[in-house]
Amino acid sequence: MRDTVHGITTGAVARRLGVSPTTVRSWDRRYGIGPAVRGDGRHRRWSPADVAMLEEMCRLTASGVPPAEAARAAREVRAAMERDGAVAPVAPEPETPAVRHEAEPVTARGPAEPVTARGPAGGGGLPLGDVRQECRGLARAAVRLDTPAMEAVLRAALAEYGLVTAWEEIMAPTLHAVGRKWESSGDRYVEVEHLLSWHISTALRRAAVTGPAPVSPAPPVLLACVPSEQHTLPLEALAAGLAERSLPTRMFGAAVPFEALDAAVRRSGPAAVVLWSQSRSTANHALARHVAGTAFGVRGARTAALVLLAGPGWLGRTLDPGMVRPGGLREALGVVSRLYGERPEEAEAAERGGD
Repeated sequence: MRDTVHGITTGAVARRLGVSPTTVRSWDRRYGIGPAVRGDGRHRRWSPADVAMLEEMCRLTASGVPPAEAARAAREVRAAMERDGAVAPVAPEPETPAVRHEAEPVTARGPAEPVTARGPAGGGGLPLGDVRQECRGLARAAVRLDTPAMEAVLRAALAEYGLVTAWEEIMAPTLHAVGRKWESSGDRYVEVEHLLSWHISTALRRAAVTGPAPVSPAPPVLLACVPSEQHTLPLEALAAGLAERSLPTRMFGAAVPFEALDAAVRRSGPAAVVLWSQSRSTANHALARHVAGTAFGVRGARTAALVLLAGPGWLGRTLDPGMVRPGGLREALGVVSRLYGERPEEAEAAERGGD
């Protein structure tokens, strides 16, 4: 009853929503969505209607709605609940030492005024630029460490736009923004990058598993990061795209040793080998040349795999015979699809779900 009568603290409501107390206070200062009633000393106490308002704020911003617009809609939720009598009035709770940390700092400027949200760069403080609304929503959810919201955005993006667009215009830009923020903020946001990467990986693997099974025992596509390379998400996106096209893959993941990759190529006889390198320091052209020159098959009909040098680490490298350097996920899917005799229009239909 205590929570119902007096309301709950900012820390308690933040835990309930899965966001930080700083985020809740910031929403109050910037967008004017604080509690309807405050305790003595201007301590925040959040009623059920206030909490419902914040839940709506979380839902809308996670879907990419600009914060100022989301705040206006969220306030309407509280007003409707109070108008309809869905909640009882909240009595202010006397200040106690246990909640002194909730107090607003006293400044000479007086009460803070609501601040209008920034334009397209708004994304939880991440440097996003001009991106899709869903990208901003994913970024805000990631900064809040809001797992359900990230999951919802990723599922909706894959369902509405398909894998390639979801990766190129929503997932990858958000990952890059988090990475840039991490590099420029003294190792802050590491937890944001790890959680976001995990959920994107989960979404990509789910897409790969739910794709149709390969229709024939064709030679597979091998996907591997070069030795010392740990970034696997772009390869996971490619694996999911190939699964959508019913093409067989073998994913070996991060930092595959030279000997292991050589053995995998000789044992599986792949149609293509994709080697991912994120930076020039990991790109190993001698390894790529070795894979491109590895022949397999029966005597008199030996062949070699096409090698795709994928990732920014290969930029500026010389292309030997048997190598290509795709410019992105869409181009890599096109190159591999043609190896299996799939026409470009068929690949596009697969991306759209067979429409």
